[in-house]
Amino acid sequence: MHKIFITGGTGCIGSVTIYKLLQSAEVGKIVIATRSNNAEPLKLWLGEDLDPRLEFITLDVSNYSEIKRVLLEVNPTHIIHLGAYQSPDCSRNHIGGMEINTGGTMALFDAAEKLQNLQRFVFASSGAVYGMRSMYPQEIIPEDVPLAPPNHYGIWKLAGEHLARFFYDNTKVPTVCLRINTTYGKGRDKGKTSAPTNALKAIAMGTVSGELLPFEMPYQGRENYHFVEDVGAQFAAVTLQSYEGFGAFNIQGETIPIKSFLELAAYQAKELGMGDFASLSIVNNAPPNLFICDLDHRKIASTFNNLRLTEISEGIRKSLLEFKKMAEKGTLEYSTPAS
Repeated sequence: MHKIFITGGTGCIGSVTIYKLLQSAEVGKIVIATRSNNAEPLKLWLGEDLDPRLEFITLDVSNYSEIKRVLLEVNPTHIIHLGAYQSPDCSRNHIGGMEINTGGTMALFDAAEKLQNLQRFVFASSGAVYGMRSMYPQEIIPEDVPLAPPNHYGIWKLAGEHLARFFYDNTKVPTVCLRINTTYGKGRDKGKTSAPTNALKAIAMGTVSGELLPFEMPYQGRENYHFVEDVGAQFAAVTLQSYEGFGAFNIQGETIPIKSFLELAAYQAKELGMGDFASLSIVNNAPPNLFICDLDHRKIASTFNNLRLTEISEGIRKSLLEFKKMAEKGTLEYSTPAS
């Protein structure tokens, strides 16, 4: 039976990844390393009664000596490293972001080199490792193009990928880096690319409250979207399925104009009887989307089996229904863009 150690397991992607991992009979225990011990995000997926296979350990990934102690004590068969400062936090606190996103990642790889039973290491990377879209003449962009991160977050994620490759060279433990772009859906509450999710929340909150909540997207252009359940399923798949070697993969997703995403949201809201509360637009003179789009995901699709790719319209529909239920229960967290 697998013993999986996961950092960032109470975040958006960590929670849905755990939800998907628990659907496998091969998983005996999941040890969740978290600074906050806040299990509420997990309850979005697992309900109030958490699975008995879950164990929580308080750990700050910037405490390097504690990482080593905890990891050797747990002695996992699989590691998923999701713990990180997101883009806004990295922009506000460069040194803190470096200590967590690069230092914590390096400490985790160093400790993992000492594990005798480790079978897989999965690192959460980002589309932020790429350069601006104008750098690339390709219609769709594969993983092996030149990389030029546009912000500190991307620089540190790229450093993490190099550390992952170095770890594989030293240990030959199969190691996978997954590059994520805009995840939308239940639990996506933070980060620079949480705006599409907040647009959907505004519709649901308005429907339940009876108050129109206009939402303006803070950036424009095109965006590479991933439905949150697909992201969790892909992390679970690359953790558990057979794989040898080192690889960096674009997660499966779909690129469309941001305007089209908002139009799909308005259409699905109308179909669900929520259309009177869909007031979505883009800020006048909005800056372009900072992150890359048009990413090629054929590599991951051909390497791993049965990876789900939810159409954006269906992902939006499911998200609206989930957010409406949460709003009715009083559990939906939403703040206006100006707040």
